[in-house]
Parts: sequence; C-alpha cells; structure tokens
Amino acid sequence: MDPKGVYAVTAKGSAELGEAGTSLSATELELLVLIDGRSTVAQVIKGAPSLPEKAVTDALEKLLRAGHIAPAADISGIGLELTSAPQAESESDAGLASLQKHGYYVRILRRAAARPKPAAGAKLNVLVVEDDPQLAKLLKMFLQMENLVIRVAGNREEIAAALSQPPQPDLVLLDVVLPDADGFEILTRLRQDEALKSVPVIMCTGKATREAVLDGLLRGADGYVTKPFDVEVVLKAVKTVLGLR
Repeated sequence: MDPKGVYAVTAKGSAELGEAGTSLSATELELLVLIDGRSTVAQVIKGAPSLPEKAVTDALEKLLRAGHIAPAADISGIGLELTSAPQAESESDAGLASLQKHGYYVRILRRAAARPKPAAGAKLNVLVVEDDPQLAKLLKMFLQMENLVIRVAGNREEIAAALSQPPQPDLVLLDVVLPDADGFEILTRLRQDEALKSVPVIMCTGKATREAVLDGLLRGADGYVTKPFDVEVVLKAVKTVLGLR
C-alpha cells in the first residue's frame, strides 16, 4: 500500500462503525476512525503508535478489499452535500437502532469532508446549543475537561452571535427543541451557509424516532444523541466526530 495514498471511509465502512455489532476487529475499527480523507497512509500509521506498521498496512488492505475504505479521490465531496433521500432512508434504520441501544449515533463518513487540521497545540472549539442552563453548564464543564474550548448559546440570537465570532466552531452540539427556534431549521441554515456548511453537527433529541433521524440525515446531521443522556455518551459521540482518540 502506497504510504502517500489518501483514503476515506465509504458508506459501507460508516455503517460498520454505526452498527451495534460489527464484524471488524478492534484494529480495523481504530483505523476507520483515523481515516479522514486527508491523512496519508504514512500519517495513519503514525497516528496508531501502539500498532506495528505491518499490522496497520495489512488491516488497511483488508478494509480496502472489503470496500470499507476507498481512495479519497474516488469519493471526493462526500460530507459536503446533503444526503440523498434513498441513502438516508437506508441509513436511518441503522441510526435508530444505534440510538435506541447506545444513546448515540455518529455518521463517520462525513468526517471525510476536507476540514483543515488544527495547528499543533491549538484547541478545538465546540458550540453547545442548549436552552437548559444547568445542562449547558454540565456539558461545558465536561467538554472543557477534554481540552476543548466551549461556547454556549440558548436561543436564536445567541446562536447567531456565537457563529459570527471567530474562530469558526469545529463542532456544533445542537438541541432540537429550543424556545424560539427549531434545531432542524438551524441545521438547514448551517448547511446552506458557504462558510459553515462543512462544520460537523450532532443533534440532541428526545425523539428517538425513525422520522426524526431521517429528517436529520436529509439535512446533513453528523450524529445524534438522545435526551436525557449520559455525559459519557455525549463525550464519545463528540470525540468520534472530531476524530479524537
């Protein structure tokens, strides 16, 4: 395998990561999380220091043969556009199953979007959109413990202000039900904004229904977390979408 080759996760690979029970090994799952459509094979190997180089290349070749990954050039643009209806229809069932069993669902595939990596030592920024002050405070505290910079917004005006302040968020944790706005409408506006359309968005919803999941997928959501939730579940979803180990 060419050390300079760049690969991205396919829909098949994304489905494996979203499934409650996967046929992939722990090594293969770890590599799928590291593959982001930008890093070369050499960089992926470097990002998995606990694994022997041959084990990494062997696992990557197996993932490639199985169709879980593909050359990034072959699926360029994935993650920058809204999901098609047929694609979302099939994915919503897997997403709902994961939500009901684990409390969260993440679409790894959208991480293939070409987002610049942060500079060495720089912290990632997360915008938490939550109208419950106590819950927002709890999320902020736990996310800050993960070395993330947190901004909080609880209504439409605060969301607009937070998004207009530099730097651009690396992730938006978006409540579906807000006092003066609908989370799905906010998501649609983000996906229509040229500067913000590739920012990952995780929806926080109390409605773990197929219709809600399908609506989010069609609008370009990167993941879901059900409410009420366990903070550890939120952290796992956030880390997965941001590509943090």
